[in-house]
Amino acid sequence: MSWMLVAAVLLATAGLLVLGVLAIRLWLDVRALAQGVDRASRALAAAAGDLADAVPGADPPAAERTVPVA
Repeated sequence: MSWMLVAAVLLATAGLLVLGVLAIRLWLDVRALAQGVDRASRALAAAAGDLADAVPGADPPAAERTVPVA
């Protein structure tokens, strides 16, 4: 009977270890995705600034710009 208790504890421990490994993998994937989104949003903001600078005669005052010009 005690071997069943030991087996249950070992299985529960193994299950928690698997969940921990999966949580770490998920955290790494989310961190990589966040970095990719950050790079893409910065590139999009820079492109929007370049496009705003390229349009002749439609340049709003610098205080009204919503996208920082690099």
